Amino acid sequence: MESLPFLALNTLLLRPYVFAFLLIYLLGCSMHLGLRRALLFCIAGYLIAWLSEYSSIHNGIPYGYYYYIDHTKGKELWVMGVPFMDSLSYVFLAYASYSVALMVASPVLISKGQFYVLETRKIRRSFSTRILGAILFVYLDIIIDPVALLGDKWFLGQIYGYPEQGAYFGIPISNFIGWLIVGFSMIYALQKIDGWLGDTTDRIGYKFSWRYLIGPALYVSVLIFNLSVTFWIGEYTLGWAGVFIIALPSVLLYSIIRAKLSSCSLDDAMKAHIMDFPRAVIPRA
Repeated sequence: MESLPFLALNTLLLRPYVFAFLLIYLLGCSMHLGLRRALLFCIAGYLIAWLSEYSSIHNGIPYGYYYYIDHTKGKELWVMGVPFMDSLSYVFLAYASYSVALMVASPVLISKGQFYVLETRKIRRSFSTRILGAILFVYLDIIIDPVALLGDKWFLGQIYGYPEQGAYFGIPISNFIGWLIVGFSMIYALQKIDGWLGDTTDRIGYKFSWRYLIGPALYVSVLIFNLSVTFWIGEYTLGWAGVFIIALPSVLLYSIIRAKLSSCSLDDAMKAHIMDFPRAVIPRA
């Protein structure tokens, strides 16, 4: 039996891309919401994700039945039958989805080459932000899961499978329903953590308007990474299906943000933002 430090180090060496995305999450979430929120959500989000996976491999809820292939057991960290890195990845995927939803739900300001999201605490913790974030979370999985199922063709390795082939490139529809439920739950947990900490905010990040772009950049990076792997292994049908699936919502989200630039009252939006975040440094037009 290998020691825990060895397994932890080997997990890092085997899955460096997961931890690279995690570091981006820690930077982005800390700059945006504060270090305490970022760390607390890392723990809470991991637990929700792990419980969902543990439940599915034993009970078929919420994703439907699937199984992990333990080829790397003893080589990397597993937690009661679930690879550690798999549940951990949900954390940065959920935050990235939430940050995009927040950008869409909030007024935005572009001034002097800077992009600023005029969020408020109400928008941060709203149901509409939560459900949009959960839907965006599912869109990530639509791209991620089919290529992960083909892990034997690339450096991920074959780590899981389904008892029966699903309708979408081998993935059952129940999997996406499960991701919607779990994404909703994780973003709700993040919103509750934000509320529990109240007005206690970390000073880090307030000077930098670009902090709002780290989460959305992480979201896009995950999509690009998985689509690139899909084309790299020669799965062109799957790759182009993914491109077309995300093309329409991408154009819609861009159009919504552009429309808000010309229609919203920036003065009122800035006053509401500053009321909630008085230390914010907003670029002036």
